[in-house]
Amino acid sequence: MNEHIILLHGLWMRGFSMLALRQRLSHAGFIVHGFEYASVVAQPQRSLSRLRTRMRTLAESRSATRVHLVGHSLGGIVALQSMRGGEDHLPPGRIVCLGTPLSGSAAARGLLEWPMGERMLGYSMRALLDGVPAWSGEREVGVIAGILQHGLGAWLGNFHGEHDGTVAVEETRLPGIADHCVVQASHLGLLFSAEAAEQAVCFLNTGRFRHE
Repeated sequence: MNEHIILLHGLWMRGFSMLALRQRLSHAGFIVHGFEYASVVAQPQRSLSRLRTRMRTLAESRSATRVHLVGHSLGGIVALQSMRGGEDHLPPGRIVCLGTPLSGSAAARGLLEWPMGERMLGYSMRALLDGVPAWSGEREVGVIAGILQHGLGAWLGNFHGEHDGTVAVEETRLPGIADHCVVQASHLGLLFSAEAAEQAVCFLNTGRFRHE
């Protein structure tokens, strides 16, 4: 297998936060890479351009047959946004979003009520508040949501229905995605969940999650 995965961390995080997930995906046979970006202090277009360049480089220098994107929380939004300009000259692949508020984040809106809230969200504010448009890109997108309700985000978001402590399940839904599933994990726990990793591998291989 010469299939590669680029991992995209979430808001306020760094690439090392995804180490457990990286190891599980590597054990499944993928060649896994981290991708660092400034989630608060840098213009998002710069990160999106770097990500697309990284994908092309893997195809050209490593002969990657496919390059997938797996993003946690804000990282999933970054993955979808990076494909909005079209996929010309990019290697094929799929996208998996873990606990990503694709339709906007109630927790982010709650954080704005705090004196330092806008500064804490920085350049990611608009993406987290507004979410992303319905998906119409070429790549199949799968979304994994957590339903273990541990996290301070629940207090900020005042959720109704299932949530992972930071993001509501309904916030992870988006018209146009290929598949959606839920696992027993909190928002941060999605990065350590064996079930979430297994579902991600299933989607990357088949374009669908495993549904009981």
